[in-house]
Amino acid sequence: MEMNREKLCPSKADVSSDSAYHCSTCHDEEWGNTSRGRAKSRSLSASPALGSTKEFRRTRSLHGPCPVTTFGPKACMLQNPKTIMHIQDPASQRLTWNKPPKSVLVIKKIRDASLLQPFKELCVYLTEENNMIVYVEKKVLEDPAIANDDNFGPVKKKFCTFREDYDDISNQIDFIICLGGDGTLLYASSLFQGSVPPVMAFHLGSLGFLTPFNFENFQSQVTQVIEGNAALVLRSRLKVKVVKEYREKMTVQNGIEENGVVSTNLEKEVGKQIMQYQVLNEVVVDRGPSSYLSNVDVFLDGHLITTVQGDGVIVSTPTGSTAYAAAAGASMIHPNVPAIMITPICPHSLSFRPIVVPAGVELKIMLSPDARNTAWVSFDGRKRQEICHGDSISITTSCYPLPSICFRDPVSDWFESLAECLHWNVRKKQNNFAVEE
Repeated sequence: MEMNREKLCPSKADVSSDSAYHCSTCHDEEWGNTSRGRAKSRSLSASPALGSTKEFRRTRSLHGPCPVTTFGPKACMLQNPKTIMHIQDPASQRLTWNKPPKSVLVIKKIRDASLLQPFKELCVYLTEENNMIVYVEKKVLEDPAIANDDNFGPVKKKFCTFREDYDDISNQIDFIICLGGDGTLLYASSLFQGSVPPVMAFHLGSLGFLTPFNFENFQSQVTQVIEGNAALVLRSRLKVKVVKEYREKMTVQNGIEENGVVSTNLEKEVGKQIMQYQVLNEVVVDRGPSSYLSNVDVFLDGHLITTVQGDGVIVSTPTGSTAYAAAAGASMIHPNVPAIMITPICPHSLSFRPIVVPAGVELKIMLSPDARNTAWVSFDGRKRQEICHGDSISITTSCYPLPSICFRDPVSDWFESLAECLHWNVRKKQNNFAVEE
């Protein structure tokens, strides 16, 4: 998959090696200076101006133009080689193919009888009319309505099946089609811990905030995607690393171990277990079944920024800002905004408000040393597990976003979902003044 990128600023090759990286908007003027009776001109940077203000064009973007990174005659911003991501114009994000796609993963919502007919129609269209290889999860074909359908038998024999957590299909799928609600898109994200193929999601569930396509005209819409040139929105994901300390219980008799040393702790650290996840919506740390408040410390790039005392904390992507975070009182952020949201759940404080931090920072969550109980963590509502003292959760922006195919464009689809699914800004209009005769 390739994307047409539009450069908002000149690259490093366009400037001299001894000059600062800068934008072309404010570097076409020369400042006059008098020294020892002779007038000489000096630009704001060591390199010549790269263009005039007439040539500069503000792109149609949620972000402003590239900021000027030189300050006064001699100051500039130090270049950072550890660039996390490239911010581009959302309108320029288009899908194309290096080679025609041949394999497609069809994800269907389980235990939903209303999806059986759309699933069969889509699979017949993909296999017989487009000669594509269809991958389906094995448990989908175990549905009696599909297993006992003799008319669907010839198509079913062409399927390639897989099992979650057992079979790796990451390098075998060209693109993904989801039939269901938002949960099917989250499930598709969890199947790919690295690069994710383009995802086309049909609205056949309850909410459908992340599924912009209707199934009535699926033939023409799928054909358009296969031919390429479709709008994309890159939904950033979170890279999460959970480090848990292994402990084993020791046999103690009369408070004394076998070697005669008095034991004060019945557990002993024997190693660490590291687990990694790619999360599309949010990481939720909560108090679990305990009646006590959760008490966790939140670090940002190694610095303690706050201690959360309440029911828990939500760390979400912009995609997840309209999910659990919005229900907890956070702002809704467009998926193209590079950010990470930190939202408390019922904090025991009147001043703890949700905050937004830049994408690329590293957050670390640990139990406070004086916490009364453990905490629990879940990733997009899955893989729920207990967090004890000494365990840690590290969260940062993943370099593998989820490319979601748009029905129209990233901005229009998002605002339509806000209005239709969440009824955002829906109210009766105020009456106007009556015109006097």
